[in-house]
Amino acid sequence: MATYMVPCLLGLESLVGNEIRRLGLSDVRVENGRVLCSGTAGDAARLNINLRCGARVLLVLGEFPAHSFEELFQGTKAIPWEDYIPQTGAFPVKGYSISSQLHSVPACQSIIKKAMVERLKEHYHLEQFPETGTKYQVRFSIFKDVAALCLDTSGEGLYKRGYRAVGVEAPLRETLAAAMVTLSRYRGKDPFCDPFCGSGTIPIEAALIAKNRAPGLDRSFDAQKWAFLPAKVWMDAADEAMDKEFHGHYDIWGGDIDPRAVEIARDNARKAGVEDMIRFDVADMRDFCRTEPYGHLVTNPPYGERLMEKSEAEELYRIFGQTWRQMPPGWRTLVLSSHTEFERTFGHTADKKRKLYNGMIKCDLFMYGNV
Repeated sequence: MATYMVPCLLGLESLVGNEIRRLGLSDVRVENGRVLCSGTAGDAARLNINLRCGARVLLVLGEFPAHSFEELFQGTKAIPWEDYIPQTGAFPVKGYSISSQLHSVPACQSIIKKAMVERLKEHYHLEQFPETGTKYQVRFSIFKDVAALCLDTSGEGLYKRGYRAVGVEAPLRETLAAAMVTLSRYRGKDPFCDPFCGSGTIPIEAALIAKNRAPGLDRSFDAQKWAFLPAKVWMDAADEAMDKEFHGHYDIWGGDIDPRAVEIARDNARKAGVEDMIRFDVADMRDFCRTEPYGHLVTNPPYGERLMEKSEAEELYRIFGQTWRQMPPGWRTLVLSSHTEFERTFGHTADKKRKLYNGMIKCDLFMYGNV
């Protein structure tokens, strides 16, 4: 059995853990900023293709105490790198260190690389390695003097679904958008709206969830080129995911005052294969009105940090609050904002709040209704 580590944005760990459990993997352990689990070689493909909220999928090759550079060197060298990396493989090293005696990341990178080379030299009987072949990205973490060494099976982060070639300013990562939709408990039955849709990320993720379409089906992953992972596991994982898709009629709407943003959103939905499921309109939030007794409103309005001044954001929230109060009480509403005075300016205290990060910006997810 292999051990996998799935890093994620702080605040999303439980969602990622639930996703992994639904895929049937065992020994799921939820920790701060990451989830660990056990699975087969084929689960590398299943995790990459199916996860909506995780950042990437790392194959854990070793975990050991590392109080000194000597311990780091010996622990790294003890890993059978030759089982994974071929003679021509490229093996760059990235990582981080937190709350550990080995706090210099460049020094740790150098030690790990040197230990790997020494191990591979003994196996391949070479003095130098060309590193001209397939990339095997090595990622390490040292936390409280315990090192974990992994291979990054994903390559580009899982938030890169492949549908957003261009975006508008201050885009929301797809993984965070999917998490917001998941937290709203949207399943495709009720109407779904985003009156500040920007490049359409939240409605598109809602459509993928409603359709139960795996988010990684339209992109590639680094591990698809690795010799020790058969191509069949990727084909099987894709077939399994496509067999689980739903087909139906959905009421998903996105609006934005910027015509260019709406044009981009429509194009992104087309690339994601959900253009027939979403209606995008150029629309002013002041005119937003839905009369259905139940629905889901999930949105990420401007914060006043990157797109507009705080005073303008507060006025926007005030008007948004007035509009929202005219809607039927059966609507679940989730609003992501970093503004410390959001509830005051919106005019309503949230029923629940959840701390999340949008990139490096600390935010709250304000949750209204039966959530």
